[in-house]
Amino acid sequence: MTGSIHIGVGGWTFEPWRGVFYPEGLTQKRELEFASRALTSIEINGTYYSTFKPDSWMKWRDETPDDFVFAVKASRYCTNRKILSEGGESFDRFLSQGLTLLGDKLGPINWQFMGTKKFDAGDFEGFLKLLPREKDGVRLRHALEVRNPTFACQEFHDLAAKYGAAIVYAVDDEEPTWPQIDEATADFSYARLMSSREDEPTGMTSDELDAVARQTRAWAERGDVFAYFISGAKVRNPAAAQALIAKLK
Repeated sequence: MTGSIHIGVGGWTFEPWRGVFYPEGLTQKRELEFASRALTSIEINGTYYSTFKPDSWMKWRDETPDDFVFAVKASRYCTNRKILSEGGESFDRFLSQGLTLLGDKLGPINWQFMGTKKFDAGDFEGFLKLLPREKDGVRLRHALEVRNPTFACQEFHDLAAKYGAAIVYAVDDEEPTWPQIDEATADFSYARLMSSREDEPTGMTSDELDAVARQTRAWAERGDVFAYFISGAKVRNPAAAQALIAKLK
C-alpha cells in the first residue's frame, strides 16, 4: 500500500502570482480558495514569524476542500535559540495558537533550523522530547529541516527515527553545503524543492519533473508524502507544483 501524495507551494499570498497563477480580477480574499483547488497542499510560512488567532485557522479550514492539507512552519522563536531543549514555553505558545482547529487538514509541522545551528545530540534529543504526538485530539507530525553539514550523520538519523520525526529533504542549487538527507525516519516524507527557474514555464523541464515524480512515488511506498516548491523562481512554483501533480496522476 502506498501513502497519499500532497503537492504544493509555500504560502498563497504573493503579488507576482496575480495574473500568472491567479486569474486576472480574482480578489485577494479568494486566493486561498483558488490555490487550494489547483494544488493539494500548502505550507503556511507566516507562522514562522508570528502567531495567528483561532478565527484565522478556522477560516483557512473552511475555505479549502475536504481532502486539502496544510503543513505549518514552526515559529522561529522555537528553533532559533542557543539551547533548544529550554524552549518549552515557546513550543506551548506556538502549538496553542489554534492550529489544531484545522483538524484532519493539519499536516506536518516543519521545524526549520538556521544554517549556523550545529548538531548537538544531547540538546537535540531534549528538543525532540518536547514535541507532543497529539494535541486537542489531533495528531501532530513533526519534520526537521536542518541546514548545517554536521547533521549528516547516523546519530542524527537514529534520533529522528527514535522519535518518529521526518527529516526534510531540501534541495537548493544555491546552497550546496546543506545536507540532502533522504532517510526513512518517520511514516511520512517531507520535501522542499528550491530549484525552479524563471526561464522554464513550469519551473523545471519535463525530464526534471519526471525525475521528481519518480522520487515522489518512491517516497510514497513508505508513507504519505508532502512536497513543496519553495524559493527558487517563486513566480514559477505554482506551475511546477501543478505540473508535478499532473505527472503523478
